[in-house]
Amino acid sequence: MDHRIVSVENSRIARKCERAVITAYQELRGVGTSDVSAFHACTTLYRIHHPESSLNEARRLVSEWIDHHVIQKRPGPTAGCECD
Repeated sequence: MDHRIVSVENSRIARKCERAVITAYQELRGVGTSDVSAFHACTTLYRIHHPESSLNEARRLVSEWIDHHVIQKRPGPTAGCECD
């Protein structure tokens, strides 16, 4: 995986928590962490940024972000939390 490409793509993500989640997911997957383990780690990371979030809300947002940025490789903004 070329980390320069990941960094450039992630710099376009406006929300700090979203960028942190996607960067962490891609880096964990890049070193061989399973999809499920990377997802759980990123859900925890999201909840560190947003302790008020329920586990279900965190799982939903993280899965939407991973699908949007990693699976579909879509460049536009995502729905998500209200932070910047």
